Amino acid sequence: MARTPIWRNIADTLGAEIAGGHYRPGDRLPTEAELSARFGVNRHTVRQALAHLAEAGTVRSRRGAGVFVTSRPTDYPLGRRVRFHQNIAALGRQASRRLTRLETRAADAREAEALALPAGAAVHVVEGVSLADGQPLAVFRSVFDAARFPSLAGELQRHQSITAALKACGLADYTRAWTRITAKLARPTMALALEIREGAPILRSESVNVDGAGRPVEYGRTWFAGDRVSLTMAPEG
Repeated sequence: MARTPIWRNIADTLGAEIAGGHYRPGDRLPTEAELSARFGVNRHTVRQALAHLAEAGTVRSRRGAGVFVTSRPTDYPLGRRVRFHQNIAALGRQASRRLTRLETRAADAREAEALALPAGAAVHVVEGVSLADGQPLAVFRSVFDAARFPSLAGELQRHQSITAALKACGLADYTRAWTRITAKLARPTMALALEIREGAPILRSESVNVDGAGRPVEYGRTWFAGDRVSLTMAPEG
């Protein structure tokens, strides 16, 4: 009779414990050393078991932090006011952002059109990763009129929040004018940033936010990890 590989038995055991609620979404699993001692096997066997669980989407590995139970998809509302930190906090999760690019350059044709600017006008470009409880949910790029918000780059470095940075620049409120959602597949650099496999499904949103007078404020693109976010839309009064 064919024997079940030991690593598969360990994976099945851990998977059953996760399904049974022994480890909740977001919890860190015991270390490789602890699992090796528990099951009486070497670390290579444990790694095979964890790799199988990761391939099934049950767990994910964070470099230097450990292996974590995959969180359930996050409901992310898209309405007239889309605020990342507020949306995530409302779900009882910790929101954070990691900026990877902040520069001022000439707008390309798409950016200039979206922001109603002359071709080649100076814009601030900010890129980064949005996280919930330390797990990447989305990669974002936001573009702003540099002439209108000359101090925005510095405010973004201080606040790490677009809403707070715009408020510091004198814009207290803004709303979503339109959003376009497109299904995509993750390319290598996107997969690396989101900690997902290459070719995994992602959702790309393209949008423009405007001020109270309808003047464009922000042109944004966001790439959401498809298995971690459920984009929801509801009518607003």
